[in-house]
Amino acid sequence: MARKFLYFIALCIMLVFAGFLALRLFPMYFSQAAFVPSAKFEEQALAAPNAYADNGMWFVRPGSPDNPAAWLPPALRPKTAVTPARGGPLAAQAAVAAAPAISVEPRPPLPPAVIFFVHPTSYMNRARWNAPLDDRDANHRTDIYLRGLASAFNSAGTLWAPRYRQATLGAFLADDRITAGKAIDAAYQDVAQAFDQMMKETPADQPIILVGHSQGALHLTRLLKERVAGKPLAKRIAAAYVIGWPVSVDSDLPALGLPACTAPDQAGCVLSWVSFAEPAEPEMVMAAYNGSVGFDGRPRRGTRMLCTNPLTGTADAGAEASANLGTLKPDNDFKEAELLVGVVPARCEDERGLLLIGEPIDVGAYVLPGNNYHVYDIPLFWMNVRADVERRLRAFAGK
Repeated sequence: MARKFLYFIALCIMLVFAGFLALRLFPMYFSQAAFVPSAKFEEQALAAPNAYADNGMWFVRPGSPDNPAAWLPPALRPKTAVTPARGGPLAAQAAVAAAPAISVEPRPPLPPAVIFFVHPTSYMNRARWNAPLDDRDANHRTDIYLRGLASAFNSAGTLWAPRYRQATLGAFLADDRITAGKAIDAAYQDVAQAFDQMMKETPADQPIILVGHSQGALHLTRLLKERVAGKPLAKRIAAAYVIGWPVSVDSDLPALGLPACTAPDQAGCVLSWVSFAEPAEPEMVMAAYNGSVGFDGRPRRGTRMLCTNPLTGTADAGAEASANLGTLKPDNDFKEAELLVGVVPARCEDERGLLLIGEPIDVGAYVLPGNNYHVYDIPLFWMNVRADVERRLRAFAGK
């Protein structure tokens, strides 16, 4: 009996190892099987002309009774008693206050900006190509994204984060690019309509900050091309954070209507990065990138991605971990997070434009194959992103 039990355990170990090896060797195949919809694509009718005048069409907007994007880590919450501890929240505050590159000494109030935040993919279901607005699981994940990602920008002004019929995760893995394109286009139409409504309700002299991550960043690039580039609105953009989606310096950036950010106090520019630990294995990302066409109609293959180092606020730069003012490490249920100071370095890779963070770091269970830290593009540099947006907003006000 004992021998049979040992055989059973050995078989289980072999099966787990075989499954891991298969996922490692054929990640695209198994990802497609798990996420690409088997259902027929359903055309999405345009939302009603005034749909986004309804508060219910927004996760967050002025006057929202519940604002997950207002979340702050314990170290930054006012009137919170904190016990001093080595590497704890007070150490985080001390490290931030002592950082020579970015001061957090009291300054005049920031000019309030309006911040348009387009959330990343939170719909994983294979049942549809586009998410229903009332999907419970997707909305729960979006709530987490707002707390962990959008919160980095909440000191700079008023956040607007629309609900939209996002393309499902499988749309970005599907071989059927025509159907996937229809799903992505339908999602963008909602985003554009939400942006237009926000602009109707925004004072004409208020600066604008645009933020998108992953699918949200993809929609943001098109929004920049269609709503900002070559238009008077471009003069109101304090900064555009196109994060977690590759932007070709040659084929995409010229169409966005704003230059790349090359200085930490530059306003009216674009920031973008895609995070990997080392050794980086970005084959899936690069295959999709190299097989796509840029805004200028040319293939992106052979062109370099725009890489902004969030630790320095400059393009194509490198910085030691000591420059990192605070990385968010969430707890298991993503309700809270601690700030880790001076832990994660970053440098822009010369060849492809990936943002490399050195050896893998434990910040949660959702690191993707190939040391891809896509989910943590903002949490890895949460405090630096927070300081960056404030700095650019001050620079914009000083123009």
